[in-house]
Amino acid sequence: MAREFDPVKLSVLANAFDGIVREMTNGLLRSARSSVINTARDFSCAVLTADNQLLAAAEGVPVHVFGAGPLGEDMVELHDDIREGDAFLHNDPYRGNSHAADHVILVPIFVGGRHVFTAVTKAHQADCGNAIPTTFSATARDVYEEGALIFPCVRVQRDYTDIEDIVRMCRVRIRVPDQWYGDYLASVGASRIAERRVKELADKFGIDDLLEFVDAWFDYSERLAVSAIEALPASVLTGSTSHDPFPGTGLGGVPLKTVVEVKPDQGRVTIDLRDNPDNLPNGLNLTRATAIGSALAGILSGLPESLPSNAGTFRRIDVLLRDGCAVGIPKHPFSCSSGTTNLADRVVNMVQAAFAQIADGYGTAEGATGQAPAKSVISGIDERNGNAYVNQILVGGVGGPATPFVDGWPTYQRPVCGALLYHDSVEVDEQRYPILIHERTLVADTGGAGRQRGGLATRVTMEPRVESVTLTYGLEGLLNPPQGVRGGQGGAVPAAWVEDLATGERREIPIVGRYDLLRGEKVVSVTPGGGGYGDPLEREALAVLDDLRESRVTPEAAFAVYGVVAADGVLDEVATAKLRAQRLAAR
Repeated sequence: MAREFDPVKLSVLANAFDGIVREMTNGLLRSARSSVINTARDFSCAVLTADNQLLAAAEGVPVHVFGAGPLGEDMVELHDDIREGDAFLHNDPYRGNSHAADHVILVPIFVGGRHVFTAVTKAHQADCGNAIPTTFSATARDVYEEGALIFPCVRVQRDYTDIEDIVRMCRVRIRVPDQWYGDYLASVGASRIAERRVKELADKFGIDDLLEFVDAWFDYSERLAVSAIEALPASVLTGSTSHDPFPGTGLGGVPLKTVVEVKPDQGRVTIDLRDNPDNLPNGLNLTRATAIGSALAGILSGLPESLPSNAGTFRRIDVLLRDGCAVGIPKHPFSCSSGTTNLADRVVNMVQAAFAQIADGYGTAEGATGQAPAKSVISGIDERNGNAYVNQILVGGVGGPATPFVDGWPTYQRPVCGALLYHDSVEVDEQRYPILIHERTLVADTGGAGRQRGGLATRVTMEPRVESVTLTYGLEGLLNPPQGVRGGQGGAVPAAWVEDLATGERREIPIVGRYDLLRGEKVVSVTPGGGGYGDPLEREALAVLDDLRESRVTPEAAFAVYGVVAADGVLDEVATAKLRAQRLAAR
């Protein structure tokens, strides 16, 4: 039975916790040192309850926060002496974390001597001590070859003071230690913001009101989820996809499938990921957190109603995982270095696309995946100052999926992030690193055609300003590009090559791995486009005309794919209607 709680106070406190998380986010964004955090915003903040339920995440990246509860579970399980002033560093993928590159700071929040909440900041690191200078070791055969420093929820502060043993370990193994330490301090500071603000809320409202609010907020969120699910038809949906061949996957790549069962009479949805390949001898394996987070992200993007991202909503969604599964719970020592990207993106895609099987108006198309060189980790020595550098750049976006209602975004970045990562500033990257970016432009005709068009691909051209810049990257989607749904077409495939600046000679580069980009060379990177939703012949002719004027589609594609007749920016409505009718009749 739902608890009685003043609805006005419920709204006030829900927004208060949301505001706390946003303040954490702003604090971390403005004080971190590495560009992957303070420019690309590859981090998330959240607040858990003392019993490790996700309470507030604001604009948290789905793959970071949707599976955040196990992080708190690890803190409580491993430490029986938690007290005020503690902070814990956690990046263990075999427990509750995503992958080793995501350093989590957990701060238990005490009120009146009682542990009542836990502040969580999770930030993707520029370097986490991997054997090679990247935080995505997709080709690592196991965690030992991966090489990352792994901290299974270790205490890093006591009485608000650093435990120097842990800090020294990181400084010795991480390539740019001052950069890491600055990011660490920013993460601790963000979690301490939550600690202060929650205490202030408790002083204002009383701790009993806060705890009653938590129960009421979860119950309210659960009722919203039940209402949304009850409006769906009973369905058993089968989704499938395939990751491109990578080292360790075999020539067939990684085929994936899921069964999504909608049970409106029970107000529940079940996502079954158990019937999938075993752990792979590479870094693509998901963790418990990323498998859950990806499945939840796919469901929430597919439901027709916006639901709070908290444990109350998640009570109505069951994600079934299997031990030792590539998209389940990993077995040590299989590597999970790329566990927040490749297969995770594929899980999001196949779940949200499966929902489109229900009827028009449900689900979305598939979004683009992969780490093209424009999204690579760059490293080397900056000859301008003699300093080492390593960081992930996000100069180029990927095409987002079309939905039943809107076109895909070209700034999507990837499915697991839900468009919450930012593009790097070209000028800032050129100032910080010895690179010169010649162009960043959208590519016409790369978004999957449909009633709603997929997001366009981005082309980026970049050269080094020193003798060599090392790029670590991984193209994905060459053989299995993002697919459209309900008659929508798939997005364009990615591409990457190197050109000699003097001769223009073009050279192919490996699909995945490292490439030392030399002075006198430039790398051209084209990301994938997103899938389309619905029949292209149903797209509003004026929307196609607008795409033509903005060079998002070419005149040839407008005519051949969309059946639109236009000349000099003017639509011929009669000819367009006639052409479309002829094509529909010929099917």
